[in-house]
Amino acid sequence: MSKVERFEDLIAWQKARSLTKHIYQVTQEGDFAKDFGLARQIQRAAVSIMSNIAEGFERTHLGEFHQFLSISKSSCAELRSQLYVALDIGYLEKDKFNQLLYEAEEVARIVGGLRISINKQKQQNNSKLKTQ
Repeated sequence: MSKVERFEDLIAWQKARSLTKHIYQVTQEGDFAKDFGLARQIQRAAVSIMSNIAEGFERTHLGEFHQFLSISKSSCAELRSQLYVALDIGYLEKDKFNQLLYEAEEVARIVGGLRISINKQKQQNNSKLKTQ
């Protein structure tokens, strides 16, 4: 497996980018586009997911990356919750809701897996330091 050198190479970031694009598309249509509060909030949550992955990747320490991934995963939950609001008030059809919910859950799973991997690396690095 090749070493990831840029946050753009992370599958988590790529999937989050795609999700963000889809969120922007649906929030610019119909009644959703007229609800500036909810539209902007759900857009911010989507942007937060990908932004925190990128920002954490660029940090110096694995612990910081882990923390930013936690924030990113939390933003996935925020976005999913807002999707339910959009469904309940009729801004999203059930099929579109299901598609976006699936994407958001997929991103959350990938970010969660990356977070676990980073935590393992962090623990291994700490163990190496203790034995030196």
